[in-house]
Amino acid sequence: MSTGRVVIGGSTGFMGRYLLPRFRDQGREVVTVSRSGADIGWGDQPAIDRAVDGADLVIGLAGKSVNCRYTPENRAEIFRSRLTTTDALGTAIARADAPPPLWINSSTATIYRHAEDRPMTESTGELGTGFSVDVAKAWERALFDRDLPATRRVALRSAIVLGDGGVLGPLRGLARLGLGGAQHDGPWPVGRARRAAGTAHLPGARRGRQRFSWIHVEDIARIIDFLEETPALDGPVNASSPNPVDNAEFMATVRRVLGVRVGPPMPRWMLELGAIGIRTETELILKSRWVLPEKLLAAGFTFRHPTLEDAVRESFGLVRTAA
Repeated sequence: MSTGRVVIGGSTGFMGRYLLPRFRDQGREVVTVSRSGADIGWGDQPAIDRAVDGADLVIGLAGKSVNCRYTPENRAEIFRSRLTTTDALGTAIARADAPPPLWINSSTATIYRHAEDRPMTESTGELGTGFSVDVAKAWERALFDRDLPATRRVALRSAIVLGDGGVLGPLRGLARLGLGGAQHDGPWPVGRARRAAGTAHLPGARRGRQRFSWIHVEDIARIIDFLEETPALDGPVNASSPNPVDNAEFMATVRRVLGVRVGPPMPRWMLELGAIGIRTETELILKSRWVLPEKLLAAGFTFRHPTLEDAVRESFGLVRTAA
């Protein structure tokens, strides 16, 4: 395992907060870049240049959360926050006298189409359409379009990341209130503005059968270690458990782990009203994301948390102990 410098762009988010102490516990120098609360701000390109020059690893995680309403202002910021920060890291690498051998940048499994018929892999997956997919495509273009011959690049197409906090935090509270049932898709009026913006979710899988691809945050960190040790891996890499489930099974697992017996299904009309109330989008739970980690498995990566119940228990701090 390398002991050289790591530069983390977007260090104050969920993944960055997990990776920072982990790398430091390994004895590595870590330089953080973020809007605030970091060693360097995104507006200080010369400092980013100095940090990246001679680093062993650059990780790009920055970007406004998609857990928001897709207003024109938010859509613009979702694009801007990803593209400008990726460009800043790419500029620093291009200017470096000793460019880093590896640059790992966040991407998303949402880049693939709504899939109910078969899983999406790096070699056989079909890219989707719409706003979220356009964001992912632009993000990956910003990573790969530069001529950086000395730096291997990986777009980490992450599924939903489970861990202490993240998406499971709100679900824990909802489940304990008896609102932890499967999320059912169905008809919902969609206006012309949403269709034009690519933010309309059209009805898909019914009765909670939309696929739910996921990964535990510890396995994301282990994948990053594995990528450093496996120079043959580059390009898009699916970061997802080899055992995806559907939405109904995911919610049933959350209830079972928490000891909650009741969880009636949530129809789309209720989900849409709730999403408006908490300022988010139903696409995040209704799109069928069915992704498999073909490249990682072929390269010999083994998952620490391959099964959902184990990952949810660990995330909630409810790991079973031996008798």
